[in-house]
Amino acid sequence: MQPLQSLNKFVYFCEMKRRYIIIPILLLFSLSFIECAKRGRPSGGKKDSIPPIIVKSNPENYSINFEGDEIKIHFDEYIKLKDLSKELIISPPLKYQPLITPLSTGKFIKIKIKDTLKENTTYSFNFGKSIVDNNEENAFKYYKYVFSTGEYIDSLKLKGTIKDALLLNPEDLTTVMLYEVTETFNDSIIYKEKPTYITTTKDSTQTFELTNLKEGKYLLIALKEKTNDYIYQPKYDKIGFVNEIITIPSDSSYSISLFKETPEYYIAKPKHEGKNHIIFGYEGITEDLKIKLQSKVPNGFKEYTYHEAKIDTIHYWFQPAVENDSLVFIATTAIYQDTLVTRMRDLYADSLKINADNAGILTPKDTLKFSANTPIVSIDSEKITVMNQDSIYIPVRATINKKYNIAALEFPIKDTEFYAVQILPGAFTDFFENTNDTITARVRTKELSEYATLNITLKNLESFPVIVQLVNSKFKVVFERYLTDSNSADFEYIVPGDYYIRIIYDENKNKIWDTGNYLQKLQPEKVIYYPKILEARPNWSLMETFTLD
Repeated sequence: MQPLQSLNKFVYFCEMKRRYIIIPILLLFSLSFIECAKRGRPSGGKKDSIPPIIVKSNPENYSINFEGDEIKIHFDEYIKLKDLSKELIISPPLKYQPLITPLSTGKFIKIKIKDTLKENTTYSFNFGKSIVDNNEENAFKYYKYVFSTGEYIDSLKLKGTIKDALLLNPEDLTTVMLYEVTETFNDSIIYKEKPTYITTTKDSTQTFELTNLKEGKYLLIALKEKTNDYIYQPKYDKIGFVNEIITIPSDSSYSISLFKETPEYYIAKPKHEGKNHIIFGYEGITEDLKIKLQSKVPNGFKEYTYHEAKIDTIHYWFQPAVENDSLVFIATTAIYQDTLVTRMRDLYADSLKINADNAGILTPKDTLKFSANTPIVSIDSEKITVMNQDSIYIPVRATINKKYNIAALEFPIKDTEFYAVQILPGAFTDFFENTNDTITARVRTKELSEYATLNITLKNLESFPVIVQLVNSKFKVVFERYLTDSNSADFEYIVPGDYYIRIIYDENKNKIWDTGNYLQKLQPEKVIYYPKILEARPNWSLMETFTLD
């Protein structure tokens, strides 16, 4: 029995040993499987980049003989409408905007038409970039639903480009419109009626395409609108137009320049601003505007007027103060005459205050300018001193620009200098014989090497005179030259930065750029930009040749 027992113990030992070996192996295998499963967990896949797809429309797109008032457009996924009020263009425009749903998300768009549609007319609903999917907002760009109330779809087109008459490029999108020329058509239609067809420029390309047009004659207009009502409002909108009537079909591509019209003459009710001070706000060109008092005033009554330099305002000053409840004025121009009444109030008199407008850094071509809140009538130059950094007194000449009530001190200015300006009491005398307190100002100039210079040579000029302007990145005029026979212009003391050059053909020779006028069929004066930005660096002398097309 002993050998058998020994054999059984041996077998039992081997079996246990085998189990001890297999269990760890199975455990390691299981952990490996779990780890593999962990590595293979789904990550959600690639980000959706596909825009929604239309699966059906009712009625179908490009249907004819349309008689209903409801349209449904179905998609393959949930969509939403983004910035619909800005993106949707309906042509021809409807008097009453349709009800378009859903307002949140859904798998279809429903258009409920609340207007009476015209007979035999092709309508288009251009959704722009407003249709996006619900999750990633992938846009279904420029989808257009078209239908006709007649027997066929109008299919003619008109293309063109938009530019700004004065700026390098138009600001944002522009609305382009066609007005059908019928028996009742007149030029004033753009002020009171919506157009026959409408579209907008595409993104930054400033190109446009009017589609689904019918044969006929049209007025072509472009508007940069503030209110987006498709009605021209000269006070707020920029306009561009083609002088001649457009005939469709046409193979021509049209270029339209946008401009802001000079407002028509208007003078507001005057305001009693101070005890001896009345202001007149106005609009439009008023070089010959005159203000004349009609009311009875005391003996020895005096008056003085000047224009505000930066806003359309005339300042009217008088002495002595009057007891009248109101004053009556006549405002006259070469064309207009208005009777104006201002109510008088119990106000304090203004005391003289003088400010240095441009103290600080000047260039050798500048003058030091001062403005006052009451009319400056005289300056005593003997009470004004200018001393340089070597304590040497510099001769100074004082002048008054009475049109804008600005005083200027002219004295020799050199590079890399400091100047101390002292204006003693009594140097400035105003309309009321008030004088200034002591005024001090410090002026300095930089080294010439801190500036850039530019010489521009013009080739292929169509005519003279021209205005050559150097404008900064915000299109503010920094320097300008007026050329009557020369084809080159020099600019000095240019502060480092980026600049544009623009050439203005001064057709009426008044030395300013003149905008256009729609009713008078006047296009703005021609402006051409140098094709690249100029980078002015310190101590640089730029020489450029501008060959005009």
